[in-house]
Amino acid sequence: MKKVGKRKAVKNVVVAPIKLAGNIVEETTHLFKESGALTKGSGLVSGVIALGLAILSFLGVIAFHFPEYLTTPELRQNYSVDILRQIMFYSMLIAGGISFANIILNRHRNLNIASLFMILLSTALGGSAVPVGDFPANTPYIGMDWFILDLLGSTMIFILIEKLFPLYKNQAIFRKDWQIDLTHFIVNHFIVGLVLLTVNFMIHRVFGWMIQSNFQQFIQHISFLPQLFLCVLVADFMQYWTHRAYHEMPFLWKFHSVHHSAKTMDWIAGSRMHVLELIFTRVCILGPIYVFGFEKSVMDAYIIIVGFQAVFNHANVHLPWGPIKYLLVTPDFHHWHHSSDDIAIDKNYAAHFSFLDYIFGSAISREKMGNRKFPEKYGVVGDYVPSGFINHQIFPFTKIKKQQ
Repeated sequence: MKKVGKRKAVKNVVVAPIKLAGNIVEETTHLFKESGALTKGSGLVSGVIALGLAILSFLGVIAFHFPEYLTTPELRQNYSVDILRQIMFYSMLIAGGISFANIILNRHRNLNIASLFMILLSTALGGSAVPVGDFPANTPYIGMDWFILDLLGSTMIFILIEKLFPLYKNQAIFRKDWQIDLTHFIVNHFIVGLVLLTVNFMIHRVFGWMIQSNFQQFIQHISFLPQLFLCVLVADFMQYWTHRAYHEMPFLWKFHSVHHSAKTMDWIAGSRMHVLELIFTRVCILGPIYVFGFEKSVMDAYIIIVGFQAVFNHANVHLPWGPIKYLLVTPDFHHWHHSSDDIAIDKNYAAHFSFLDYIFGSAISREKMGNRKFPEKYGVVGDYVPSGFINHQIFPFTKIKKQQ
């Protein structure tokens, strides 16, 4: 009997950690498959925050170890390593503190154990103190740093704005299909190196012959604000007609319909985009900007503007815009573009200046809108675009099967 008891005890020592690890993986995996509002007061909200910070911190540590392969060259020269170390340190501290507290309080223990494990692993790998030495500048890379910074910044800024000024008040942060759009977000950021390399090559091949140094010098002597306005106007003019072509040319629409397949609008919905559309659109927009030769400070400001509006205009946000809505594209304006309501089909193409749609006759008329302030439904009419990131990439090369 004593030998049987010892064997059972040894078996429990071996099986218990395996069972715990299985429960942790199961609960964490289940979380990434779920959608809907988070239950308040159960530790789930804080646990999700801790897990998110833990994952980003771990990726940051890996990026510190292999900066030549995982960081974006255009961003490296602007980094303050000391500030990044502080951000990582406090992120790890907050995530670890939340996880530890929830474990002690027995609130979603498995989820918080996973977060704490990632923090401990990050610490074991050097944490925020990983030394960064010299490394070759021309190595192939993926934009892990751009992904981390953009995801962290976007979630902090736009989720806060969505909660303060919601268009649809009951819309959950983790709404249906958020996983698909997050996958688009991740892939589009990680292949930023390949995209930029392809775009730069095509721009020089297609638009290089149009370069005139005298014209570029004339543009660069324009003062900052007028030059910035001209830059955004040129970009939006090209974007408008490229966007309109996506809607009016059946072959191009098959690519663009992926973007329109989102049935819920929020800050991450704009990330849903076919990779080839991403490349083609950037060539069409950045090519003319390259020909104009705008100042670097102007280009830097334009990148900030287009980055903000691309996310903000898809966000679940409503504000009293007043007359500004006839000049600038707002979330209300762009939400109508994504609507599958009859009055909204092939309307509101502009990305920055809404007056372009009024000039070219593609803005939704107030008479047709009547008393309706917001769209009733979103997505593609007929709902024929398949779900899933891989299916989205394959879909343009398949035959469309519309629902009856």
